[in-house]
Amino acid sequence: MILFKRLLLLILLLGTMAGAKAQTSDEAAAILENMRLANSYFMKKWPDVGKTIITNRERPSNIWTRAVYYEGLMGLYEIDPDAAYYQYAVDWGEFHKWGFRSGNDTRNADDQCAGQTYIQLYQIDPQPGRIANIKECIDNVVAGEQNDDWWWIDAIQMAMPIYAQLGVLYDDEKYFEKMYEMYMYTRNEHGDNGLYNPKDKLWWRDADFDPPYTEPNGEDSYWSRGNGWVIMALARVMEFMPENGPHYKQYKKDFKAMSKALIKVQREDGLWNVSLHDPNHYGGKELSGTAMFVYGMAWGINNGILSEKKYLPVVEKAWDAMINDCLHSNGFLGYVQSTGKEPKDGQPVTYDSVPDFEDYALGAFLLAGKEMYLLKK
Repeated sequence: MILFKRLLLLILLLGTMAGAKAQTSDEAAAILENMRLANSYFMKKWPDVGKTIITNRERPSNIWTRAVYYEGLMGLYEIDPDAAYYQYAVDWGEFHKWGFRSGNDTRNADDQCAGQTYIQLYQIDPQPGRIANIKECIDNVVAGEQNDDWWWIDAIQMAMPIYAQLGVLYDDEKYFEKMYEMYMYTRNEHGDNGLYNPKDKLWWRDADFDPPYTEPNGEDSYWSRGNGWVIMALARVMEFMPENGPHYKQYKKDFKAMSKALIKVQREDGLWNVSLHDPNHYGGKELSGTAMFVYGMAWGINNGILSEKKYLPVVEKAWDAMINDCLHSNGFLGYVQSTGKEPKDGQPVTYDSVPDFEDYALGAFLLAGKEMYLLKK
Protein backbone atom coordinates (compact mmCIF):
# COMPACT_ATOMS: atom_id res chain seq x y z
CA MET A 1 0.00 0.00 0.00
CA ILE A 2 2.82 2.38 0.89
CA LEU A 3 4.59 1.54 -2.37
CA PHE A 4 1.37 2.18 -4.31
CA LYS A 5 0.95 5.60 -2.66
CA ARG A 6 4.55 6.51 -3.49
CA LEU A 7 4.09 5.49 -7.11
CA LEU A 8 0.87 7.50 -7.31
CA LEU A 9 2.60 10.53 -5.81
CA LEU A 10 5.46 10.19 -8.30
CA ILE A 11 3.01 9.99 -11.22
CA LEU A 12 1.20 13.12 -10.00
CA LEU A 13 4.50 14.96 -9.53
CA LEU A 14 5.71 14.08 -13.01
CA GLY A 15 2.40 15.18 -14.45
CA THR A 16 2.63 18.51 -12.65
CA MET A 17 6.18 19.04 -13.87
CA ALA A 18 5.19 18.23 -17.44
CA GLY A 19 2.29 20.67 -17.22
CA ALA A 20 4.51 23.42 -15.85
CA LYS A 21 7.07 22.81 -18.58
CA ALA A 22 4.39 23.01 -21.26
CA GLN A 23 3.07 26.22 -19.74
CA THR A 24 6.45 27.92 -19.71
CA SER A 25 7.09 26.75 -23.27
CA ASP A 26 3.77 28.29 -24.33
CA GLU A 27 4.66 31.53 -22.55
CA ALA A 28 8.01 31.66 -24.32
CA ALA A 29 6.33 31.13 -27.68
CA ALA A 30 3.89 33.95 -26.96
CA ILE A 31 6.73 36.29 -26.03
CA LEU A 32 8.54 35.51 -29.27
CA GLU A 33 5.40 36.08 -31.36
CA ASN A 34 4.88 39.50 -29.79
CA MET A 35 8.50 40.39 -30.49
CA ARG A 36 8.09 39.30 -34.11
CA LEU A 37 4.91 41.35 -34.41
CA ALA A 38 6.49 44.56 -33.15
CA ASN A 39 9.62 44.09 -35.22
CA SER A 40 7.69 43.23 -38.38
CA TYR A 41 5.73 46.48 -38.07
CA PHE A 42 8.97 48.45 -38.02
CA MET A 43 10.77 46.58 -40.81
CA LYS A 44 7.75 46.99 -43.10
CA LYS A 45 7.56 50.70 -42.29
CA TRP A 46 11.30 51.17 -42.94
CA PRO A 47 12.22 48.81 -45.81
CA ASP A 48 15.05 51.15 -46.88
CA VAL A 49 17.70 50.93 -44.16
CA GLY A 50 19.46 54.04 -45.46
CA LYS A 51 16.43 56.29 -45.57
CA THR A 52 17.00 59.44 -43.56
CA ILE A 53 14.85 60.15 -40.53
CA ILE A 54 12.87 63.37 -40.79
CA THR A 55 11.29 64.91 -37.70
CA ASN A 56 12.04 68.53 -36.82
CA ARG A 57 15.01 68.11 -39.16
CA GLU A 58 16.62 65.45 -41.31
CA ARG A 59 19.04 62.97 -39.74
CA PRO A 60 20.97 59.94 -41.07
CA SER A 61 19.74 56.51 -40.08
CA ASN A 62 22.87 55.60 -38.12
CA ILE A 63 22.17 57.96 -35.21
CA TRP A 64 21.61 56.68 -31.68
CA THR A 65 17.85 56.14 -31.97
CA ARG A 66 18.22 53.70 -34.84
CA ALA A 67 21.36 52.16 -33.38
CA VAL A 68 19.42 51.16 -30.25
CA TYR A 69 16.83 49.49 -32.46
CA TYR A 70 19.53 47.36 -34.04
CA GLU A 71 20.76 46.34 -30.58
CA GLY A 72 17.28 44.96 -30.02
CA LEU A 73 17.16 43.35 -33.46
CA MET A 74 20.39 41.49 -32.70
CA GLY A 75 18.79 40.34 -29.45
CA LEU A 76 15.83 38.99 -31.42
CA TYR A 77 18.21 37.32 -33.87
CA GLU A 78 19.93 35.49 -31.01
CA ILE A 79 16.74 33.63 -30.11
CA ASP A 80 15.09 33.67 -33.55
CA PRO A 81 17.88 33.41 -36.14
CA ASP A 82 15.92 34.62 -39.15
CA ALA A 83 18.26 35.48 -42.03
CA ALA A 84 16.09 38.51 -42.81
CA TYR A 85 17.03 40.11 -39.47
CA TYR A 86 20.71 39.57 -40.07
CA GLN A 87 20.56 40.93 -43.61
CA TYR A 88 18.59 43.98 -42.51
CA ALA A 89 21.34 44.80 -40.02
CA VAL A 90 24.17 44.10 -42.48
CA ASP A 91 22.51 46.27 -45.14
CA TRP A 92 22.31 49.10 -42.60
CA GLY A 93 25.98 48.80 -41.74
CA GLU A 94 27.04 48.57 -45.36
CA PHE A 95 24.93 51.58 -46.36
CA HIS A 96 26.75 53.68 -43.79
CA LYS A 97 30.11 52.07 -44.66
CA TRP A 98 30.29 50.93 -41.04
CA GLY A 99 30.77 54.54 -40.00
CA PHE A 100 29.22 57.34 -38.00
CA ARG A 101 27.42 60.62 -38.48
CA SER A 102 30.44 62.71 -37.50
CA GLY A 103 33.34 60.54 -38.68
CA ASN A 104 35.90 58.52 -36.79
CA ASP A 105 37.12 61.44 -34.70
CA THR A 106 33.76 61.88 -32.98
CA ARG A 107 33.61 61.76 -29.19
CA ASN A 108 29.82 61.96 -29.25
CA ALA A 109 28.34 58.82 -27.69
CA ASP A 110 25.16 59.30 -29.72
CA ASP A 111 27.19 58.81 -32.90
CA GLN A 112 29.32 55.98 -31.54
CA CYS A 113 26.30 53.90 -30.53
CA ALA A 114 26.05 52.20 -33.94
CA GLY A 115 29.35 50.52 -33.14
CA GLN A 116 27.68 48.09 -30.75
CA THR A 117 25.88 46.39 -33.62
CA TYR A 118 28.82 46.73 -36.00
CA ILE A 119 30.92 44.76 -33.53
CA GLN A 120 28.25 42.08 -33.09
CA LEU A 121 28.02 41.68 -36.86
CA TYR A 122 31.79 41.46 -37.06
CA GLN A 123 31.73 38.67 -34.49
CA ILE A 124 29.31 36.75 -36.71
CA ASP A 125 31.35 37.37 -39.87
CA PRO A 126 34.77 38.89 -39.09
CA GLN A 127 35.20 41.13 -42.10
CA PRO A 128 37.75 43.82 -41.12
CA GLY A 129 35.70 46.64 -42.63
CA ARG A 130 32.90 46.07 -40.15
CA ILE A 131 35.03 46.96 -37.15
CA ALA A 132 37.77 49.25 -38.45
CA ASN A 133 35.93 52.54 -37.93
CA ILE A 134 34.58 51.87 -34.45
CA LYS A 135 37.97 50.60 -33.29
CA GLU A 136 39.73 53.69 -34.64
CA CYS A 137 37.11 55.95 -33.07
CA ILE A 138 37.36 54.39 -29.60
CA ASP A 139 41.15 54.07 -29.82
CA ASN A 140 41.27 57.85 -30.30
CA VAL A 141 39.33 58.29 -27.06
CA VAL A 142 41.38 55.74 -25.15
CA ALA A 143 44.63 57.42 -26.19
CA GLY A 144 43.63 60.73 -24.59
CA GLU A 145 43.33 61.85 -20.97
CA GLN A 146 39.82 63.34 -21.23
CA ASN A 147 37.20 61.42 -19.26
CA ASP A 148 34.22 63.78 -19.19
CA ASP A 149 32.56 62.83 -22.50
CA TRP A 150 29.49 61.25 -20.90
CA TRP A 151 27.98 64.36 -19.32
CA TRP A 152 24.43 63.08 -19.79
CA ILE A 153 23.47 59.63 -18.55
CA ASP A 154 21.99 58.48 -21.87
CA ALA A 155 25.58 58.45 -23.15
CA ILE A 156 26.49 55.64 -20.77
CA GLN A 157 24.33 53.24 -22.78
CA MET A 158 25.25 54.66 -26.15
CA ALA A 159 28.99 54.15 -25.74
CA MET A 160 30.00 52.21 -22.64
CA PRO A 161 29.20 48.67 -23.91
CA ILE A 162 31.47 49.26 -26.91
CA TYR A 163 34.50 49.42 -24.63
CA ALA A 164 33.50 46.13 -23.03
CA GLN A 165 33.08 44.53 -26.45
CA LEU A 166 36.47 45.74 -27.70
CA GLY A 167 38.20 44.79 -24.45
CA VAL A 168 37.03 41.20 -24.85
CA LEU A 169 37.54 41.05 -28.60
CA TYR A 170 41.15 42.23 -28.42
CA ASP A 171 41.90 40.91 -24.93
CA ASP A 172 43.12 44.37 -24.03
CA GLU A 173 42.45 45.89 -20.61
CA LYS A 174 43.03 49.44 -21.83
CA TYR A 175 39.41 49.48 -23.01
CA PHE A 176 38.14 48.26 -19.64
CA GLU A 177 40.19 50.85 -17.78
CA LYS A 178 39.11 53.77 -19.95
CA MET A 179 35.49 52.66 -19.70
CA TYR A 180 35.77 52.60 -15.92
CA GLU A 181 37.41 56.02 -15.73
CA MET A 182 34.70 57.60 -17.89
CA TYR A 183 31.89 55.84 -16.07
CA MET A 184 33.17 56.87 -12.66
CA TYR A 185 33.67 60.46 -13.81
CA THR A 186 30.01 60.59 -14.82
CA ARG A 187 28.98 58.81 -11.65
CA ASN A 188 31.01 60.86 -9.17
CA GLU A 189 32.20 64.12 -10.74
CA HIS A 190 29.85 65.59 -13.33
CA GLY A 191 27.66 68.28 -11.83
CA ASP A 192 28.23 69.05 -8.15
CA ASN A 193 29.01 65.56 -6.89
CA GLY A 194 28.34 63.27 -9.82
CA LEU A 195 25.11 62.26 -11.53
CA TYR A 196 24.49 59.24 -9.29
CA ASN A 197 22.74 59.77 -5.97
CA PRO A 198 24.07 57.09 -3.58
CA LYS A 199 21.19 57.83 -1.20
CA ASP A 200 18.35 57.02 -3.62
CA LYS A 201 20.45 54.74 -5.86
CA LEU A 202 19.18 56.56 -8.94
CA TRP A 203 20.65 59.00 -11.47
CA TRP A 204 20.02 62.62 -12.42
CA ARG A 205 19.91 63.01 -16.18
CA ASP A 206 22.62 65.70 -16.26
CA ALA A 207 23.97 68.55 -14.14
CA ASP A 208 20.86 70.68 -14.82
CA PHE A 209 18.85 68.32 -12.62
CA ASP A 210 21.20 68.24 -9.63
CA PRO A 211 19.71 69.57 -6.40
CA PRO A 212 18.43 72.10 -5.65
CA TYR A 213 16.39 71.27 -8.79
CA THR A 214 13.29 69.30 -7.83
CA GLU A 215 10.09 67.96 -9.30
CA PRO A 216 6.83 69.78 -8.43
CA ASN A 217 6.36 67.59 -5.36
CA GLY A 218 9.76 68.57 -4.00
CA GLU A 219 11.44 65.24 -4.81
CA ASP A 220 14.64 64.80 -6.83
CA SER A 221 14.18 64.58 -10.59
CA TYR A 222 14.79 61.02 -11.73
CA TRP A 223 13.74 60.60 -15.33
CA SER A 224 12.55 57.09 -16.13
CA ARG A 225 14.21 56.61 -19.49
CA GLY A 226 17.44 58.22 -18.30
CA ASN A 227 17.73 55.66 -15.53
CA GLY A 228 16.67 53.05 -18.06
CA TRP A 229 19.69 53.86 -20.20
CA VAL A 230 22.00 53.32 -17.23
CA ILE A 231 20.62 49.97 -16.12
CA MET A 232 20.56 48.83 -19.73
CA ALA A 233 24.21 49.80 -20.15
CA LEU A 234 25.30 48.05 -16.97
CA ALA A 235 23.55 44.84 -18.04
CA ARG A 236 25.14 44.93 -21.50
CA VAL A 237 28.59 45.66 -20.12
CA MET A 238 28.35 42.74 -17.71
CA GLU A 239 26.98 40.53 -20.47
CA PHE A 240 29.92 41.30 -22.76
CA MET A 241 32.80 41.19 -20.27
CA PRO A 242 33.93 38.30 -18.02
CA GLU A 243 32.90 38.24 -14.37
CA ASN A 244 36.53 38.46 -13.33
CA GLY A 245 37.09 41.45 -15.60
CA PRO A 246 38.36 44.78 -14.22
CA HIS A 247 35.78 46.67 -12.13
CA TYR A 248 33.00 44.17 -12.82
CA LYS A 249 32.15 44.25 -9.11
CA GLN A 250 31.48 48.01 -9.30
CA TYR A 251 29.05 47.62 -12.17
CA LYS A 252 27.33 44.71 -10.43
CA LYS A 253 27.01 46.69 -7.20
CA ASP A 254 25.43 49.69 -8.96
CA PHE A 255 23.18 47.42 -11.03
CA LYS A 256 21.81 45.65 -7.96
CA ALA A 257 21.31 48.92 -6.08
CA MET A 258 19.41 50.47 -9.00
CA SER A 259 17.23 47.40 -9.43
CA LYS A 260 16.26 47.49 -5.76
CA ALA A 261 15.40 51.19 -5.98
CA LEU A 262 13.33 50.76 -9.12
CA ILE A 263 11.01 48.04 -7.86
CA LYS A 264 9.90 50.43 -5.11
CA VAL A 265 8.44 52.87 -7.64
CA GLN A 266 6.79 50.47 -10.08
CA ARG A 267 3.18 51.41 -10.87
CA GLU A 268 0.33 49.17 -9.81
CA ASP A 269 -0.34 48.36 -13.47
CA GLY A 270 3.24 47.13 -13.93
CA LEU A 271 4.74 50.02 -15.88
CA TRP A 272 6.78 52.99 -14.63
CA ASN A 273 6.02 56.71 -14.74
CA VAL A 274 8.25 59.14 -16.64
CA SER A 275 9.11 60.78 -13.30
CA LEU A 276 10.17 58.06 -10.89
CA HIS A 277 9.70 60.02 -7.65
CA ASP A 278 6.81 62.27 -8.69
CA PRO A 279 4.02 60.14 -10.19
CA ASN A 280 1.80 63.19 -10.60
CA HIS A 281 4.25 65.10 -12.80
CA TYR A 282 3.09 63.95 -16.22
CA GLY A 283 1.98 60.75 -14.58
CA GLY A 284 0.84 57.89 -16.74
CA LYS A 285 2.07 54.79 -18.48
CA GLU A 286 5.38 54.89 -20.36
CA LEU A 287 6.93 52.04 -22.29
CA SER A 288 10.52 52.97 -23.16
CA GLY A 289 11.80 53.29 -19.59
CA THR A 290 9.74 50.27 -18.56
CA ALA A 291 11.23 48.11 -21.32
CA MET A 292 14.75 49.06 -20.24
CA PHE A 293 14.03 48.18 -16.63
CA VAL A 294 12.54 44.84 -17.68
CA TYR A 295 15.54 44.07 -19.84
CA GLY A 296 17.97 44.87 -17.04
CA MET A 297 16.15 42.99 -14.29
CA ALA A 298 15.29 39.96 -16.44
CA TRP A 299 18.92 39.78 -17.53
CA GLY A 300 19.90 39.97 -13.86
CA ILE A 301 17.64 37.03 -13.01
CA ASN A 302 18.89 34.98 -15.95
CA ASN A 303 22.48 35.53 -14.86
CA GLY A 304 22.01 34.84 -11.16
CA ILE A 305 22.62 38.41 -10.06
CA LEU A 306 19.06 39.19 -8.97
CA SER A 307 16.76 37.00 -6.90
CA GLU A 308 14.19 35.22 -9.04
CA LYS A 309 11.77 35.11 -6.13
CA LYS A 310 11.93 38.86 -5.65
CA TYR A 311 12.26 40.14 -9.21
CA LEU A 312 10.38 37.64 -11.38
CA PRO A 313 6.94 38.97 -10.34
CA VAL A 314 8.16 42.49 -11.12
CA VAL A 315 9.29 41.77 -14.67
CA GLU A 316 6.34 39.50 -15.42
CA LYS A 317 3.91 42.20 -14.36
CA ALA A 318 5.74 44.81 -16.43
CA TRP A 319 6.00 42.62 -19.52
CA ASP A 320 2.31 41.73 -19.36
CA ALA A 321 1.47 45.43 -19.08
CA MET A 322 3.54 46.27 -22.14
CA ILE A 323 1.79 43.56 -24.13
CA ASN A 324 -1.75 44.15 -22.89
CA ASP A 325 -1.70 47.94 -22.57
CA CYS A 326 0.84 49.14 -25.15
CA LEU A 327 1.26 46.71 -28.05
CA HIS A 328 -1.22 47.29 -30.88
CA SER A 329 -2.56 44.48 -33.05
CA ASN A 330 -0.41 45.70 -35.97
CA GLY A 331 2.78 45.80 -33.89
CA PHE A 332 2.87 49.52 -33.12
CA LEU A 333 3.99 50.34 -29.58
CA GLY A 334 1.93 52.88 -27.68
CA TYR A 335 2.76 54.90 -24.56
CA VAL A 336 6.26 55.78 -25.80
CA GLN A 337 7.64 59.14 -24.71
CA SER A 338 9.29 61.06 -27.54
CA THR A 339 12.91 62.16 -27.32
CA GLY A 340 13.86 64.62 -24.59
CA LYS A 341 15.51 64.66 -21.20
CA GLU A 342 12.79 65.03 -18.57
CA PRO A 343 9.14 64.20 -17.84
CA LYS A 344 7.63 67.22 -19.62
CA ASP A 345 9.34 66.44 -22.93
CA GLY A 346 7.66 64.47 -25.70
CA GLN A 347 4.20 64.76 -24.20
CA PRO A 348 1.45 63.71 -24.46
CA VAL A 349 2.22 60.01 -24.04
CA THR A 350 -0.86 57.97 -24.92
CA TYR A 351 -1.86 54.64 -26.39
CA ASP A 352 -2.22 56.16 -29.86
CA SER A 353 0.38 58.94 -29.78
CA VAL A 354 3.21 58.48 -32.27
CA PRO A 355 6.61 59.51 -30.84
CA ASP A 356 9.03 61.51 -32.97
CA PHE A 357 11.21 58.38 -33.20
CA GLU A 358 9.75 54.87 -32.96
CA ASP A 359 13.02 52.97 -33.05
CA TYR A 360 14.76 53.22 -29.65
CA ALA A 361 11.73 52.03 -27.67
CA LEU A 362 11.36 49.05 -29.98
CA GLY A 363 15.03 48.22 -29.47
CA ALA A 364 14.55 48.20 -25.71
CA PHE A 365 11.33 46.18 -26.07
CA LEU A 366 13.14 43.52 -28.12
CA LEU A 367 15.99 43.29 -25.63
CA ALA A 368 13.46 42.93 -22.81
CA GLY A 369 11.62 40.29 -24.80
CA LYS A 370 14.79 38.30 -25.38
CA GLU A 371 15.47 38.06 -21.65
CA MET A 372 11.83 37.27 -20.84
CA TYR A 373 11.91 34.56 -23.48
CA LEU A 374 15.04 33.05 -21.94
CA LEU A 375 13.40 33.18 -18.52
CA LYS A 376 10.46 31.17 -19.79
CA LYS A 377 12.37 28.92 -22.14
